Amino acid sequence: MSTVAFYTLGCKVNHYETEAIWQLFKENGYNRVDFEKLADVYVINTCTVTNTGDKKSRQVIRRAIRRNPDAVICVTGCYAQTSPAEILAIPGVDIVIGTQDRPKMLTYIEQFKQERTPINGVKNIMKNRVYEEMDVPSFTDRTRASLKIQEGCNNFCTFCIIPWARGLMRSRNPQDVITQAQQLVDAGYREIVLTGIHTGGYGQDLKDYTLAMLLQDLEAQVKGLKRIRISSIEASQLTDEVIETIEKSNIVVRHMHVPLQSGSDTVLKRMRRKYTMAEFAERINKLKQAMPQVAITSDVIVGFPGETEEEFMETYRFIEEHKFAELHVFPYSKRTGTPAARMEDQIDEDVKNDRVQRLIVLSDQLAKEYASQFENEVLEVIPEEKYKEDPNSGLYEGYSDNYLKVVFPATEDMIGKIVRVKITKSGYPYNEATFVRVMDEITSEVGATAL
Repeated sequence: MSTVAFYTLGCKVNHYETEAIWQLFKENGYNRVDFEKLADVYVINTCTVTNTGDKKSRQVIRRAIRRNPDAVICVTGCYAQTSPAEILAIPGVDIVIGTQDRPKMLTYIEQFKQERTPINGVKNIMKNRVYEEMDVPSFTDRTRASLKIQEGCNNFCTFCIIPWARGLMRSRNPQDVITQAQQLVDAGYREIVLTGIHTGGYGQDLKDYTLAMLLQDLEAQVKGLKRIRISSIEASQLTDEVIETIEKSNIVVRHMHVPLQSGSDTVLKRMRRKYTMAEFAERINKLKQAMPQVAITSDVIVGFPGETEEEFMETYRFIEEHKFAELHVFPYSKRTGTPAARMEDQIDEDVKNDRVQRLIVLSDQLAKEYASQFENEVLEVIPEEKYKEDPNSGLYEGYSDNYLKVVFPATEDMIGKIVRVKITKSGYPYNEATFVRVMDEITSEVGATAL
């Protein structure tokens, strides 16, 4: 029996797509082995969001070639889409497929085995207007399921290469989303994370159908779904209709990841982001009214070309004022091929790192502040794995609906279920809790009245 090994770089979407590609191999009788083991086929799912992403991707490709020079080496993903020739120039690479036509991978493997000539399966992504349907009925990870609902992005921010790697906005057919959500719930998942390249843009290319309608349909039609989390949503996509849907929903969790990138209007303009700070503030304030105690997390880029100390402080003060629950802070890094990489006034690395550190200190402080309001509260958590820092302690860790990482006593059979815990000591990155009870069994056996 043939074996296949996978290596995934980059974002949640890539991880989702690796699972989808694995389904194709599984249906064709392949066995999956660890990437460090000998395999007949290696699939490397690459990332190109930064120049470092490209470099890491090349290192992993070479590692696979060294491990088994006789294996078929398939490279896919964003870096494959933007730079197929660069990848094919690596001796030992056999097949390159971008971010579309992944179902053709197995055909290409058979073709390669017969002809023994490298195959470039990358086509112009900008011409693609159709979402590529790839099913993932279950995941290798048994606690959190991602569900990809859209592909591509129309924004063309000046720092970002992704539209060239992923193409323009295309939404997945609503019925396919609902069918797959039901499959995931039937496979035992309690929480589904809706994901995509520009997740909140779902529906923009559909006739008379919106993200809010998808959320409503998932709640009404998917039996047994307990939690929906949106992986990321732009402030402008938090429309009144979406906020109203979230407010009425029993299963959309109290956590939204809303990318800020910068808290300065002048920097946002240079980034070609399509909002002002006033508009951003207005949307998240409205969200907080609809969903009290919501955790709003965000991405921030510091040291964007031309960013002055004053512009940085505008960002700092905005974050401080709006009390984000956690930040992902990135120093701006030049991405070859983007307008920002050609801008004058590139910021010195030391200045960037200093600003990153200042924001991380602020983020830690805000995360502790956010968590502190839940001390002595009972929260619902899905245990994911043994507590990493002390696996023999009998403690497990998992996320609450509002994205607090919680550590508490549990047992192996609780993994993937919803349990109630009481926060005894809030903190960051971990909150400590005591176990209260398992929710799933109570709801299924006694019926909702017992709650």
